[in-house]
Amino acid sequence: VQLAESGGGLVQPGGSLRLSCAVSRTILSFKETGWHREAPGKWRELVASITDDGTTEYGDSVKGRFTISRDIAKNILYLQMNDLSPEDTAVYYCAADPFPRGRHWGQGIQVTVSS
Repeated sequence: VQLAESGGGLVQPGGSLRLSCAVSRTILSFKETGWHREAPGKWRELVASITDDGTTEYGDSVKGRFTISRDIAKNILYLQMNDLSPEDTAVYYCAADPFPRGRHWGQGIQVTVSS
């Protein structure tokens, strides 16, 4: 399974970015797909996830600002990030959890929020 992230970069505080993750397999074949992030000196944390039946979950720090979505026909997972702050600076990873267990990771993409 290959997960390829794109859309990261440098953005000013208050700005927006949309991350994409191209999945090499039918996205609905995974019980859950999502985004995680890892900032320097911090543990990797959940940003947002979506189950095969469409149930979403968000980390507390991004609720109301980030939205996870997917294009099932194209097998692409998205993360729309609005009202970004420097605290959102991190490497963002796409993840896909196959049945019955396990996790595949993308290589990660840098998001930097700075003026």
